[in-house]
Amino acid sequence: MSLTNRTLDVLAAFTPDHPTRTLQEVSRESGLPLTTTHRIVSDLVSWGALERTPAGRIQVGLRLWEVASLAPRGLGLREVALPYMEDLFVATAENVQLAVREQTEAVFIERLTGRRSVTVLTRVGDRFALHATGVGLALLAHAPSDVREQVLARPLRTWTAHTIGDPDQLRAVLADVRRTGVAVSDRQVTLDAVSVACPIHDANDDVVAALSVVARHGTVSPLALAPALRAASRGISRALGAPTPDFRQAETA
Repeated sequence: MSLTNRTLDVLAAFTPDHPTRTLQEVSRESGLPLTTTHRIVSDLVSWGALERTPAGRIQVGLRLWEVASLAPRGLGLREVALPYMEDLFVATAENVQLAVREQTEAVFIERLTGRRSVTVLTRVGDRFALHATGVGLALLAHAPSDVREQVLARPLRTWTAHTIGDPDQLRAVLADVRRTGVAVSDRQVTLDAVSVACPIHDANDDVVAALSVVARHGTVSPLALAPALRAASRGISRALGAPTPDFRQAETA
């Protein structure tokens, strides 16, 4: 195993559930000997990719965040989308989320939420399965066919009784998303939330992201959220240089 791979294994030991680790924990999670882990951690701390807390635990450092923020699909897209997301949040008073696809997962790069918004399981930087969330369905529907087939060929994890677990049903849902331009995930992740999402296009007519509104189930119809969501996603797409023909979506979902 190369030094690069070992270093990446050390960084991968830090997760949303475990943002800080002891050296022994990093060694165990990375599968590396303690002496090797100590050497790599020391180098990463010196560079700023990792930091030590006052209690002596290890956490991700700001230097790593600074480098990660340069990813064009993260910060650049977020800066373009944020004004539209803020308008959508004001209009709906619900959770507003922005995500991109990384292989067969959705990665959340921005989220706006209020004190009265329904609780969601995801946060900025989290990854989630494509078949269960609104943004995931929007991204998967417009993903290359080989990506869709890869997802359809795997067992589909279910979180609630409403999660799509049947590949044929998922295939039909994705076709409907492509037809209408709107994806709906109704209680698929938690029993109290419904997510409505629309794709975001770039100058090459590629779907590069998805925008969603997540509301408490039973408080608002997904159809009622669709017009404002469409307007916001189209605005972001236009700001990214998407040509007008990208917006020939049906006005009913």
